[in-house]
Amino acid sequence: MTTPKKTPAKPGSAVGASRALQQRAPRRAKSGTVETVPTGAAKPRLLLRNATPQDIPGIHALTTKVYAGHSTDGAYTVAQLRGHQHHFPQGQFVAIYDNTIVGYCATFRITEKLALKPHDWEGITGRGYAARHDSQGDWLYGMEVCVDPDYRGLRLGQRLYNARKQLCERLHLKGIVFGGRMPGLSRRWSQLRSAEKYLDRVRAGNLRDPVINFQLRNAFEPIGVLRGYLDTDHESRGHATHMVWRNPAYGAEGDVHISAPLPRARTARVAAVQYQQRPVRSFEEFAKQVEYFVDVVADYKADFALFPELFTLQLLSIENRNVPAAEAIAALTRYTDRIKTLLSELAVSYNINIIGGSHPTRDPVDGHVYNICYVCLRNGAVHEQRKIHPTPNERYWWNITGGNSSNVIETDFGPIGVMICYDAEFPELARHLVDQGAQILFVPFCTDERQSYQRVRYCAQARAIENQCYVVMAGNVGNLPSVDNMDIQYAQSCVLTPCDFAFARDGIAADTTPNVEMVAIADVQLDSLAAARQHGTVQNLKDRRFDLYNVTWKDGAPPARDSHPRDTQLRDAAD
Repeated sequence: MTTPKKTPAKPGSAVGASRALQQRAPRRAKSGTVETVPTGAAKPRLLLRNATPQDIPGIHALTTKVYAGHSTDGAYTVAQLRGHQHHFPQGQFVAIYDNTIVGYCATFRITEKLALKPHDWEGITGRGYAARHDSQGDWLYGMEVCVDPDYRGLRLGQRLYNARKQLCERLHLKGIVFGGRMPGLSRRWSQLRSAEKYLDRVRAGNLRDPVINFQLRNAFEPIGVLRGYLDTDHESRGHATHMVWRNPAYGAEGDVHISAPLPRARTARVAAVQYQQRPVRSFEEFAKQVEYFVDVVADYKADFALFPELFTLQLLSIENRNVPAAEAIAALTRYTDRIKTLLSELAVSYNINIIGGSHPTRDPVDGHVYNICYVCLRNGAVHEQRKIHPTPNERYWWNITGGNSSNVIETDFGPIGVMICYDAEFPELARHLVDQGAQILFVPFCTDERQSYQRVRYCAQARAIENQCYVVMAGNVGNLPSVDNMDIQYAQSCVLTPCDFAFARDGIAADTTPNVEMVAIADVQLDSLAAARQHGTVQNLKDRRFDLYNVTWKDGAPPARDSHPRDTQLRDAAD
């Protein structure tokens, strides 16, 4: 929600800083960025630019500071900020002063039909992920403007509003729309008993509201009141002004709005390795088998190679003796560093992104064993995704603990998500990843017989359809007689697609022969996904009923690493 929020000044900081900054007031450069006039030894510089994924920690810190103790309750989560970046990077702006992010503006495109009819904050923004972004939308929706209260002297709110207007003009869109706060309404409620009357009084000049007056000065026009826009905004009694700014340049003869370029509209080649479990005598022998498959799929110019869940259990055959399951998993955790090094070196050497199935890993902080997928990118970066839902057998036999976070991983083909086997049977996880921008979901699995496999396969196909994304599955075949709970395997690895005209017949881009060691390779068109989401025969993501249901990601026990804040709602604030 767009709001020039006034936060009380902190003694000795906000007021003093504001005055000092006014003495070296910035001036706008012709390029649209902002420069300052340096004074003395200090040479501060104010810059407005598009936000990048690297800015997310700074943006999160900013929103946490701005909304601390505010009635709207909290900051955007890191996952929500990833969603902003991935859905519409052009519409996200940051203001940077002395290398510190001091302002943030979030925007997405939407159709007039949705923008100008009554709506609430959760429904229109896709619960804060900008998930309702429509690349063909003819309006911009102003989702957020917030400013560090210690830097009000720089008129950052005004500058961010201007950046959004300039974007609207560049794209030749009809205008900007948002729900604006009415922070003075609660104080006047006993007198007026109506949000509409309050808005009329402010417009007539009989009352003053810092937010509404700020927006009126910026040529925004209220077209009504959005009732129940955000229940947690107690100062506005949950209501909002329905504000629009109409692009004065729109409507000229021959003027047609410009479609935003489809992000990363490229073809990715994915490979699913159907890996045979066989006894090995040493780690080096295991490494040679892994390298063989990496070499093969790299020769086929694959961009991603997916290995199965727990494919490293093969290492237990080195000792060639029966040991209790819990003891076996504990022994396997000692290979973690060597596994990560092996996969990372292969990813860089063969120029391929490796989704390393999964491997049991003991966390050095809490001592628990997690089933972790190590994602090793060809640029040398290593990421991890813990299995969220251990199966009953994993918990009973191996004492596996479930992870607490599920986040997309940035690759050279955009954000991807990982769901380890049983995780694919929970639709909430896939939706959480897709809301963050994932277009390809990788599902390493390990199943013992056909019924187990079909549960994962059918659910993975459903995830591809309901999220209009690609799903890649890879499983183990073969037998390990000396390893408890890994005696037999069943797999039919595949690459799954949505079911529509732009995709493969039956929603299967590539498949393997069941229980035979081999590789499935397919090209997946990322631009076809974007087109299907906006204009497909059905449009599952666009047609969600946020007024009836949603997926809320909550904190459980704090993750051992990569802690995230609670999932909260946020509205716009400007100085």
